[in-house]
Amino acid sequence: MAPVKVPSGHFSILYFAAASSFTGKSSEHIAAPLRAGSLFEELEKKYPGMEAKVLASCAVTVNLDYIEIDGGNAPDLDLVIQEGDEVAIIPPVSSG
Repeated sequence: MAPVKVPSGHFSILYFAAASSFTGKSSEHIAAPLRAGSLFEELEKKYPGMEAKVLASCAVTVNLDYIEIDGGNAPDLDLVIQEGDEVAIIPPVSSG
């Protein structure tokens, strides 16, 4: 299966595990540019309750690089997610 082309003016967001279950999607496209510090707010608007139930414990990557956007002093709050970027929401994974 070929990857879906990102529409002009958007970035792709990939949802894994609990994030995928919560949204009912494995991916979607969101309008760019978007400040990374606003990402959780945007997702909360689309999926009420997601921030507390999923996002509070997730890792986030932009173009395969982990970023830190949770908390008022997080270093990547002002990073701008650009058109064509790929963002991933990765909930904690446990093994047993």
